[in-house]
This record gives sequence, structure tokens and C-alpha cells, in this order.
Amino acid sequence: MSISTKALSGSGRRNPILPYLLVLPTFIIVLVFTAWPTITSLYMSFFRQYLNIAKFRHPTFIGLRNYKELLTDSTFHQVLLNTLIYVVGTVPASIILAFLFALLVNRAVKGIGLARLSFFYPTILPMVSAATIWMFFFTPDYGLFNSVLRTLGYRGPQNWTGNPHLALLAVMIVAVWKNAGYLMIFYLAGLQSLPPDVFEAADIDGAGWWRKLWAITFPLLRRTTLFVSTIAIIDAFQVIDHIFVLTQGGPSGASTVLLYYLWQVRFEDQNVGLASALTIVLIVIMLSITVANFLLTEREGE
Repeated sequence: MSISTKALSGSGRRNPILPYLLVLPTFIIVLVFTAWPTITSLYMSFFRQYLNIAKFRHPTFIGLRNYKELLTDSTFHQVLLNTLIYVVGTVPASIILAFLFALLVNRAVKGIGLARLSFFYPTILPMVSAATIWMFFFTPDYGLFNSVLRTLGYRGPQNWTGNPHLALLAVMIVAVWKNAGYLMIFYLAGLQSLPPDVFEAADIDGAGWWRKLWAITFPLLRRTTLFVSTIAIIDAFQVIDHIFVLTQGGPSGASTVLLYYLWQVRFEDQNVGLASALTIVLIVIMLSITVANFLLTEREGE
């Protein structure tokens, strides 16, 4: 009897090393591909190094001079403004459209699977392919947008990707079209996990559609909104693919955002030190916005 009890207790004993072994692969990936590059970029941001100039090919310590150059550079200021406009313009629009799409397809009717696929389909396309498709819409002579404007009586075609006042807007339209279906999936999963008895009780109390949406659905989807907004903000700061296809940052830098400018400094100018400083600035901005978004959402939830 004592032997069997001892065997049972031994078999039920947990291995204290097992949890650490389970998280070890993820820890190694984060360390190698996130932590170490960040530390390296922080270190190199204090040096001057041009790979295309023999005199400055070897790193030279210059302290905070790269950051000072960024703070006094008008081009960097314009890039920050473009990035801010891009984030403010695409993130709320993508989230609102994603939520509306989720409400539309969150019902058990015939053909709803096809509707969900149509909303989600842009997400499947690579961003370069999506931008290539949209080049047809933005074409000045026979593009769909200008054809609609001519139908409405507006004379003169618009050069959507060549106009400094429209280039960033064109990039934003493609991003919203591409990302709304992806964010819809998270809202759809959140809607389908809501407790039905709460809505049944609201129906009994005579609550209307808008009242249930505002007083029940929105609060219960707060965690989902936090997650969706976080990944939407991070994705907005990582935009670069369709800028290559649509505008290449032009005209005159009107559609150059932070990550594209980082690519230009690193691979066109081959300025390693300044590119490293830009990397740190980008990380700090993304981290600050993410933390602020999390704290604000938690405070609203309380």
C-alpha cells in the first residue's frame, strides 16, 4: 500500500525545469532577433560610419551627435509629420471598418462565408501585389478614381501618386483596404465569444440595437480593441512595401514615413550611425505609444 502511494505521489510530482524549457525557444528567438539587434543599434548610434566613404568606413565615436542631427534636420521633421498623419489616418479607419465588417458577417445566413472571404481576401495578398493592383486605380489617364471623377463632372485627371497633396493619401487608402479585413478576424472572434445570455436579458429589458451595442458590446470587446489597436499601430509604423511601388517616398518626400526614411539612410546613404539612431527613435516611439495605449485602455476599463 505504501509503495503504490509513493509511486502515485512520485508520478504526480511536477518537473520544476519544464516551464523554463517550454519558454526557452521563444526566449532565444526574442534574444537573437529582437534584444541583440536593439542593443547593437543603440551601441552603433553613438558612432559615425559611412560604408560608401573610405575615410569614414570604420566606426568613430561621436556621442549623441547622430541624435542631435536628427533633432535639427528639417527632413526628419517632415518624415515624423508624415508618419503621424499616416498613423492617425489609417489606424482609426482600419479599426472602425474592421468592426463594421465583423458586425456585418457575424450572423448565420446563407452565403455569409463568401462575404467573410471577400472582406478577408485583401489580407491574403502580399502588400506589393496589392499596391500593384491599386496602381490601376490611381493611374492619371484611365484610372478608376479619375474615371469616377469625370463621371461626376470633375474636369482634369488627378495624379494621385505624383501630387504632393495626394501621394500620402493614396498610400493610406491602400493600407486601410489591406488591413481592415485582417483586423476584422479578431473582432469577429470577439463577437462570437460574447455571452448570449447578456443580450437576451437586454432584449427582455427592451434595449434597442444601438443601446446593446454601446452598453454591452463595446465594453465587452475592450480587450479585443486593445489588442487590435496595438497591432494596428505597430503595423502602421512598419509600412514600407507599397511605398516602394506607389510613390517611392515622393514626390519631394511627401509620402516618406519613418521606416522608409530609415531604409534610405541605411541602404542609399549607407550611413550606419544615423540609421542606428533612427532605429532607436522608431523603437522608442512604438514602445511609448503601445504602453500609453495599454494604460489608457486599462484606465477606461476601470
